[in-house]
Amino acid sequence: MALLLLFLVSVLPAAAVYLCCVRRYTGSAAAAIHRREPGRAEARGRSPPRSSWAPRLCGNGLRLFVHVANTAFGQICLLPLMLRLENLSLMRSLDIHEDPTFIPEVAADITEDKSEAKSTSDIIKQLLDARSDSPGFSFKGIKDYLECYRSGKLTPSQVAKNIIAALEDCDKSTPPLRAIVQWDPEQIMLMAEASTARYRNKCTLSYLDGIPVCVKEEFKVVPYHHWVGTVYLGKEPETEDAAVVKKLREAGAIIVGVSNMHELGIGTTGCNPNRYHKIPRNPYKPNHFTGGSSSGSAAAVAAGLCPVAIGTDGGGSVRIPSSFCGVVGLKGTFGRISSRGSLPLSYSTVSVGPMCTSVADVAIAYSILAEPDPLYPYGQKQPKATLSGMCAPDLKGLKLGVDWTFFKACDEEVLSICEKAVKHLQSLGASVVEVSLPEMEEVRVAHAICILSEIRDFLQPDFNKHFQEMNLDTRANLALASQFTALDYIKANRQRTRNMKFLKDIFTTVHCILTPAVPSTAPRIYESDLLTGINDSAFTVRSMRFMQLANFTGIPGIVVPIGYSAAGLPISFQVMAKWWDEAVLLRIGLKLEQFRDQTKKPSIYYDILA
Repeated sequence: MALLLLFLVSVLPAAAVYLCCVRRYTGSAAAAIHRREPGRAEARGRSPPRSSWAPRLCGNGLRLFVHVANTAFGQICLLPLMLRLENLSLMRSLDIHEDPTFIPEVAADITEDKSEAKSTSDIIKQLLDARSDSPGFSFKGIKDYLECYRSGKLTPSQVAKNIIAALEDCDKSTPPLRAIVQWDPEQIMLMAEASTARYRNKCTLSYLDGIPVCVKEEFKVVPYHHWVGTVYLGKEPETEDAAVVKKLREAGAIIVGVSNMHELGIGTTGCNPNRYHKIPRNPYKPNHFTGGSSSGSAAAVAAGLCPVAIGTDGGGSVRIPSSFCGVVGLKGTFGRISSRGSLPLSYSTVSVGPMCTSVADVAIAYSILAEPDPLYPYGQKQPKATLSGMCAPDLKGLKLGVDWTFFKACDEEVLSICEKAVKHLQSLGASVVEVSLPEMEEVRVAHAICILSEIRDFLQPDFNKHFQEMNLDTRANLALASQFTALDYIKANRQRTRNMKFLKDIFTTVHCILTPAVPSTAPRIYESDLLTGINDSAFTVRSMRFMQLANFTGIPGIVVPIGYSAAGLPISFQVMAKWWDEAVLLRIGLKLEQFRDQTKKPSIYYDILA
């Protein structure tokens, strides 16, 4: 009897905490089995985006839930119930006959654009020569740094000293920015002095020579610890760089440090309360989240610490924080930029991409980083990365696809400005074509199954050995991930085959797909979040609504800030294109920048070139 009472006392309050906010369950998750004929990919029609019913958990409620979720009761009763209520058991009700696609690699079109007259170098030069007519504040980008270096106004060494002073100030401020969590003034000065010598001798290495860059902690960067947002990984300093870091060094960039991230990349708020990291602040409103998981990278760029940062994107982890912090973020085609040397948390959904002050800066970083890596298995047969047509004066000839039902699933102030952005693109000669994005609820569920299963598989030893050292949010998500079966995973990858086929058909009629970036603006940070973190499934599901399709199928996507909410928080727009066609994203991105009539200065901003 005593054991029974102890059991009830320990588990029932947590069950109540989690289930008290449940809305009436309509039973839609328990749909009848939908049979599909072998070899056919006929869509079942548009399913409206589904919202999560789950409450926002923090403090003692989160502690209690995590405890129960990892008990026998949690594994047998509570988590399976959650799976059904969140519709994450949807795949079990579907009969899909397509063969599974475990890696979303797509062969490049053999045809090449013979009309391309300008080289990538010529296009970058044209981008740098273009004059900016926007009044008021503007971010300091690559162009501004290069002008200072070439004119002799500043040297990379002088810039490095300014960066070090800014990093010191960031750590002392209240609240601390926590964008860059590991940095070494000696390392920064060594790279800066080498770049200064190259400018003096007129033998610079690339357009990134002397440009400050930070790199997400998910990558190995000498001589920093490879913590990946945890307190238990990376006990010793790294002795070998990740592939993308090597390319940055070869290009002459000044790597100013490694940036904060959501622990192990499992989250979209950027909330990481552990003692090594703390919660990075949104430079526009420090009491709001940056978004995640590449949280520090976005915050560093928005705060002026560097014009370029590198992130990874498995479920919007470049695009969500870029959107919330008002910077440009590119998720490349799966395999376009090597992720060798990053922690391989999810091998089928993650792409690497730059986060920058402008589309032009993204184009420069992309052109340097995007090429096959002989030691990385994916993207070996990718076409040459070009910036073809990026500087075209208009958008004539481009067909832009919009699924208006899907497009409108966002907050009213987000929708209003995004609809105006579509009209702006039309005014430049593009035509808008209504398309149907079928089975998006299946995409949501299948992507969640794939990324969580792959992460749980990779982290299984850590979950057993370092459970108590993980953030509560991480423990909760990994506990949920343990509910997925091999059958779920295979069925999810069968669904991937279907959605890739749908996209191939769609891209025969349009050049790209338009959506808002995130349905809402950056959420507020509460006092309890600083101590325990949060588990907010409803926010996670909503923030990834427009993100998951690109991760699940491997297509590229870019987010560009186009305005601000009434509260002054950034609002962004997303463009997705077919595999390997990043050039059309950059072309449209430039025109979206013209739509934004002003750039508001973030509350936290360091003018490194002042």
